[in-house]
Amino acid sequence: MRSSSMSKLGFVGLGIMGTPMAGHLLAAGHTVVAYDQKPLPAELVAKGLIAKGSSKEVAAEVDVFFVMVPDTPHVGAVLFGENGAAEGLRKGTIVVDMSSISPIETKDYAARIEALGCDYLDAPVSGGQVGAVNATLSIMVGGKDEVFAKIEPLFRLMGKNITLVGGVGAGQTAKVANQMIVAMNIEAVAEALLFASKAGADPARVRQALMGGFASSKILEIHGDRMVKRTFDPGFRIALHQKDLNLALSAARAMGVSLPNTATCRELFNACEAHGGSGWDHSAMVKALELLANHEVA
Repeated sequence: MRSSSMSKLGFVGLGIMGTPMAGHLLAAGHTVVAYDQKPLPAELVAKGLIAKGSSKEVAAEVDVFFVMVPDTPHVGAVLFGENGAAEGLRKGTIVVDMSSISPIETKDYAARIEALGCDYLDAPVSGGQVGAVNATLSIMVGGKDEVFAKIEPLFRLMGKNITLVGGVGAGQTAKVANQMIVAMNIEAVAEALLFASKAGADPARVRQALMGGFASSKILEIHGDRMVKRTFDPGFRIALHQKDLNLALSAARAMGVSLPNTATCRELFNACEAHGGSGWDHSAMVKALELLANHEVA
């Protein structure tokens, strides 16, 4: 790859996460060429973001091709669909998938990209919209050491905790594990605040008290506050967390591993979806528990 100051970068997927991530690359002085099915964010275009008409057109011009889309089939379409990146990639281009998708499919995608003479990293992120905006994402990477070394300076523009976990697919495996932990922590905080509220205590003050003890966590700090204040506009949508837990459970089934609490969290998200909540923030899992208790945390 050319020196970082000369790199021409591609970015496909300018959604709630991709927009600030691409913005950080642009702000660092890189030329960024982008495509999305929706019109590109006007604020980034005004700062020099270059719009293209397809993933193929983006791939044909860049040294590094970033993907940030919702799910496994979307990544497959970006890379291998009609006018997909595979039709335009030049030998030596590095493809970096920062979406959260199946580790199994990731290995297949990587093999197909590498057969074209290119390199591949899977680099899913954690930290939500806040982390994307503040460039404080945790980035979990799978791929070759030497390829990671080339891209790490770009990762540093978007995140703080950057870890090469292992070979291709290891980043996605780490992200699935992350989503299991996050879901179970949300469930624990929701149960605790619901219990406190039903018992007659002020859940806001209970949360404040717990923040000073061993139960303190980012979930209690951020999502506990959302539960008390009823602010469920998405930083991370329930539909996306459902997808991640489905990845965990399907992989666990294939390995013969039981994940009972992950399954419970998935079912609580399913209950939210049944009540029109697939677009709620994942902290709104508390609403499913509130229905069971006939009591609202407030």
